[in-house]
Amino acid sequence: MDLQTKLEEITKNLGAFYFGVADLSLARGGPLTPYEERLVSEYPFAISIGVPLSLETVERIGDQGDIAALQSYWFHVYRVVSPLIDHITLQLTLIIMKEGYRALPIPVTQTLDTENLRGLFSNKMAASLAGLGWIGKSCLLVTRDRGPRVRWGTILTDAPLHPGGPTEVGCGKCTVCVEACPADAFLGKNFVPSEPREVRMRAERCNHFLTERGQSIGTRVCGMCVYICPQGKPQHKKSR
Repeated sequence: MDLQTKLEEITKNLGAFYFGVADLSLARGGPLTPYEERLVSEYPFAISIGVPLSLETVERIGDQGDIAALQSYWFHVYRVVSPLIDHITLQLTLIIMKEGYRALPIPVTQTLDTENLRGLFSNKMAASLAGLGWIGKSCLLVTRDRGPRVRWGTILTDAPLHPGGPTEVGCGKCTVCVEACPADAFLGKNFVPSEPREVRMRAERCNHFLTERGQSIGTRVCGMCVYICPQGKPQHKKSR
């Protein structure tokens, strides 16, 4: 069994549904932060893994007045799914290290720039370059089967892997997430790799809304862009 097959098998045995490899040379020349530019110059590949969110937990936040549902969603995302992803990326990192290669796991929830809502490296960019989905008008990674209802983790590495490639943006003329955003943060533009996120999103509005929400209910949470996306949205069966 080659290394990539072994890593994918372990990833899925540990609970992730998605596994892909991105060629980071495709990110060069794009709108990267200075630190992302440094990382892309050091590591040729990124392993992207994804764990789906509980669909029922997501569906309940459609009622933004349901504080219990909002707090439950926050706990599910940040206290259950995110730590699982960090655990999986650590396990893969240790395996890659044992094979004699470099591996840098990217923390799932670490925000280094709170104003612009940026972390060490974009997990969504890695997943999109690996072909696991596309960046939507909400600036979330959208998958064919579950839409944006997936949480992502990343490992940067120099292990000899076989990358996938970006997939076509599938949002078309849909603007449901733009219209539903309570912070009016999205500008309604389809993703273009060469354009910065600011062309599509006013992050400061999202951050301000989350801060106010945190002051009112004790938790910085919204999730409407995750809930509302029609791509992969569950169709509930009617009870007989």
